[in-house]
Amino acid sequence: MPADAPVHYAVANGVAVLRIVNPPVNALGAAVRTALAEALRRAEAEAAVTAIVIAAEGRTFSGGADITEFGKPPVAPLLPEVIEGMDGLRKPVVAAINGAALGGGLELALGCHARIAAPAARLGLPEVKLGLLPGAGGTQRLPRLIGAAPALKIMAEGNPVGAAEALALGLVDAVESGDLVAAASAHAKSLVGKAPRRTRDLTNLGPREAFEAAAAAQTKRDPDNPSVAAIILAVRAAFDMPFAEGLALERGEFVKLVQNDRSKALRYAFFAEREAAHIAGLPAGTAARPVARAAVIGGGTMGGGIAMCFANAGIPVTLIETDAAALERGLARVNDTYGFSIKRGSLTEAARAQRMALITGKVGLAAAADADIVIEAVFEEMDLKKQVFAELGKIAKPGAVLATNTSYLDVDAIAAASGRPADVLGMHFFSPANVMRLLEVVRGAKTAPDALATAVQVGVKIAKVPVVVGVCYGFCGNRMLAARGVEAERLLIEGALPQDLDQAIMDFGFRMGPCAMNDLAGLDVGWRIRRAIGKRAPVADALHDAGRMGQKNGRGYYNYGEGGRTPQPDPEVTALIERIAREHGVTRRKIAPEEIVERLIYPMINEGARILEEGVAARPGDIDVVWLYGYGWPAWRGGPMFHADQVGLGRVAARLEAFADKSADETLRPAKLLRQLADQKRGFASLAGERRK
Repeated sequence: MPADAPVHYAVANGVAVLRIVNPPVNALGAAVRTALAEALRRAEAEAAVTAIVIAAEGRTFSGGADITEFGKPPVAPLLPEVIEGMDGLRKPVVAAINGAALGGGLELALGCHARIAAPAARLGLPEVKLGLLPGAGGTQRLPRLIGAAPALKIMAEGNPVGAAEALALGLVDAVESGDLVAAASAHAKSLVGKAPRRTRDLTNLGPREAFEAAAAAQTKRDPDNPSVAAIILAVRAAFDMPFAEGLALERGEFVKLVQNDRSKALRYAFFAEREAAHIAGLPAGTAARPVARAAVIGGGTMGGGIAMCFANAGIPVTLIETDAAALERGLARVNDTYGFSIKRGSLTEAARAQRMALITGKVGLAAAADADIVIEAVFEEMDLKKQVFAELGKIAKPGAVLATNTSYLDVDAIAAASGRPADVLGMHFFSPANVMRLLEVVRGAKTAPDALATAVQVGVKIAKVPVVVGVCYGFCGNRMLAARGVEAERLLIEGALPQDLDQAIMDFGFRMGPCAMNDLAGLDVGWRIRRAIGKRAPVADALHDAGRMGQKNGRGYYNYGEGGRTPQPDPEVTALIERIAREHGVTRRKIAPEEIVERLIYPMINEGARILEEGVAARPGDIDVVWLYGYGWPAWRGGPMFHADQVGLGRVAARLEAFADKSADETLRPAKLLRQLADQKRGFASLAGERRK
């Protein structure tokens, strides 16, 4: 084979080693499948070869199929054909799983006659997270190898298992910490002369009753997910059909799911997340600054959560407060938060001790002097932030990146106060910072390219999904959220109740509605923000003035009881809303859920179009990623801009015009970009390839 072939072929001591070389994740695209099929035929034909090992270059065995091929005409050989051909070879084939074997990568390994894994290997079939099911024999081979019930769990939940668990399940034959290819070769040679142990021929399905109980549990867990239903159907076929018929059923279900709108949305979200990591307009060759130590200013809930992100990633961090008592409270809060993870079984005491050792508490800004990146997380007050950055500009070492965690305020004004604006940007974490994955990285007018690259790289290191946005009030997510909040107020005054808004939005796919979300955040938070910018929200302000702060005091849009988390409708809130409606001269009416959804979602889409017009976001997909990871937008709907394309921009524009006419609110008129695309019968997706890259 040519040296640049995606599968390298070598023979040593009678064993042909077929090594996949297709960085970065050894995806099984058409070129790899063709080369692999050719290498297998060659190994079968060569008399000197008695056994075969399939290995891979790099740290990944294979990330699976090349999903860019989905929805396109199939290119032979298909992965099931390659696996079937390999499975039928007379010579033993052993997989040497050096790292992640996911999706089609694991299905390839399942088609081998044995599997040897490295200790760091992770094995899984995560297709359900793309709205699919394993389509290359996984639903038929995995149940026969490890049992139908555990196989269903792996496929329906989509989470990989580590090497040790894979060994316990019987998914791999051995875990080898030394030379993996040598171990796999030795194992392959030990199988020479024996009948191949083909996974397709195994009968280790386990009790039918255990599988049906697992299927019922998965259906209850995710009742509306067609992928889960299809996986259950396919695994059931392993009991009821010959292997070949089960494969045919699996393939038919896979083809149907590829065309499913839910799967299209999930695949779109997958690509949008990866595209968001590419910084638009960054000069070629820009290198990130080195970051060995971080500092976080402010030991409150947000600051402590940010410090945990660094500690979780193994990066030493200094948590800075204004006095010893506040620092002690902050460190105790972090320790207690780790304690909750220990109680849930997701963290050990040893791990907590290790992470707490990486967090150093200090009093005074001078403690930030040795940090490579400093993140400010003080109160959302411009004067206070300016004061902090004026001092940081003098204290922080040259080249340190200075970041503000502001949710709304002008990053350029904060940067100017530092006296070194090239080093300053926004890093907007979402609460709770140690859990929420979104990180809005706010590029200021004078932010240096390498400072921006550093913030994005740090975001990835601390397990966030960074999205670069520009400076404006509320940036991307909160600016759109504010548009939804204005319309929520109107809906309440016109006739809806908090539970009506929340139920309609949850039926749309959100886990929490706008009123319950405000209660969780605290109604005093929104009240302070509105007061700072001179805006009013009649219902929300009246609730605040009545002493209803949300979950923190058990009374907000809902009643929660002492220490409760379950919202209960409150007649006092209904009476308060009705009074406000009378004061505004509004006759309340019944509002259908469909209207509620349109009036809450379409103004957000409109604001997203303005964000694109202004260049605050580089791509529609960036906006969608913000909402997917920061605000709980249902992944199977792809994001607000993707959803707009599915509805049709003509429909969105027409409804916005109607809302504007009825409310006399000109901000509801379709944005220029939205109107232009609608008139041209285009969608936001058509902007790909234009200047917004």
